[in-house]
Amino acid sequence: MTVTAYTLAVLLDLFCVFLGYRFWFRPGPAAAGYGVPADPHGDARAYLSVKGLRDGTLGLVGLALLAFAGVRAEAWFMLCVALVPFVDTLIVLRAGGRKAVAFGIHFATAIVVLISAGLLFAV
Repeated sequence: MTVTAYTLAVLLDLFCVFLGYRFWFRPGPAAAGYGVPADPHGDARAYLSVKGLRDGTLGLVGLALLAFAGVRAEAWFMLCVALVPFVDTLIVLRAGGRKAVAFGIHFATAIVVLISAGLLFAV
């Protein structure tokens, strides 16, 4: 279970870093994948950059916690950070995005993050 807990945590953290990168360097496709398409050359440019910064930073903080503070700190981090994809679910729904994206991507991600937290607490 320890290997599974660490592997899932690292994969989730790296995925956040990837999302941050994508929103910075490929903001149009990233926004569409998020579920709320936005014009990266228009008014949404700053918001897409903020989204990229948020996601990338969360991933880096998660990796740093796991490496330097330990598994318990990472578990608490995962528990707290699960709020982000839960709220992303609501944002997509409120913006008129597809329910399949809201629940199939964001809500499912929140559940996986909570599972990761549970596995880390069990280590």
